[in-house]
Amino acid sequence: MIPAPAGRPPFRADHIGSLLRPKALREAFRKHAAGEMSDADFRAAQDAAIRDVVRLQEECGMQVVTDGEFRRISYWEKFVRLTAGLVIKDAVFTFHDEHGHESAFTAPYAEAKVSRRAPITADEIAFVSKLTKANPKVTMPSPSTMHFYRFTDWGDPRVYADPEAFFVDLGKIYQQEIAELSAAGCKYVQLDEVAIAILCDPAAREKVKAAGGHPDRLVDLYVEAINQAVKNRPADVTVGVHVCRGNYKGMYLSEGGYDSVGERFFGRANVNHFLLEFDTPRAGGFDPLKFVPKNKGVVLGLVSSKTPQLEAIDTLKRRAEEAAKYVDLDRLAISPQCGFASTMGGNPVTEADERAKLKLCVDAAKAIWG
Repeated sequence: MIPAPAGRPPFRADHIGSLLRPKALREAFRKHAAGEMSDADFRAAQDAAIRDVVRLQEECGMQVVTDGEFRRISYWEKFVRLTAGLVIKDAVFTFHDEHGHESAFTAPYAEAKVSRRAPITADEIAFVSKLTKANPKVTMPSPSTMHFYRFTDWGDPRVYADPEAFFVDLGKIYQQEIAELSAAGCKYVQLDEVAIAILCDPAAREKVKAAGGHPDRLVDLYVEAINQAVKNRPADVTVGVHVCRGNYKGMYLSEGGYDSVGERFFGRANVNHFLLEFDTPRAGGFDPLKFVPKNKGVVLGLVSSKTPQLEAIDTLKRRAEEAAKYVDLDRLAISPQCGFASTMGGNPVTEADERAKLKLCVDAAKAIWG
């Protein structure tokens, strides 16, 4: 990957990472979990699905590709599985949609000192790199994922007296991962940050306060956790942070613009660019982008991964021009607002919809930037 100039995202058309798992792959996960499929056959099923999804991205014209997160049950499951000291408990938040329907989910909990059991994403980059001449990207859950969903009871206090100590240990896992990814040829790493997006939501902030928490202190804690994670990264590794309001079968966790967190988050996070959701009015306006420093870029998540309707290129172009009032157009790029399948079930769209959305991002980028 040729490094982009400072302040510019590496690709004009990007995507967030997760892609729809085909039926055969979902069935392979089920059979393997039930003991009805061998490890070798399960790996072969994953390999076949990844070959197909890399080809799909190439056919859409994407210069950046992922393995679709096809070796994971959810965007954070594999990280937790391969990190010693973490177990799974119920989260304190719920997903919901515009109709008021809710869905509970689970979250990590630190029951012991955390450390890396084994390389977490090395197999992903090794396999994808052999399949394509495009630029592979590896995604990982942000450090706050391991804390915020159970912020009132996130770990055993006999193990970690405070979250700062926890994030120092956790940060070492990311540092090891990023160093090994770089050595394996991966020059683009994305952290998926949900907690800071939730802390944009007035209702969520009130829930945090009611539980005795301090929303702004949590934002500062999570920004510092990101900085711990990317500390000492190789100079040729580009790090983007995707800010997500939750993405589970088309449902979301929060709403609200970036106004309450923008200045501290955009200004202090030691990363190259931000991939931000702007697909619905829930995300607020572009005004908070004025806080993005001139040496950082923004990927505008203007294309929805949650609905099959295709956005008009003229509309995408107009919205990019609106964003350019706050961040120079040259420092912008475009993508879907989130992945297509943050969990195994995926969003309520088809593979044909997904293909059309990815191609739309490529076509829109050409229309906007030439």
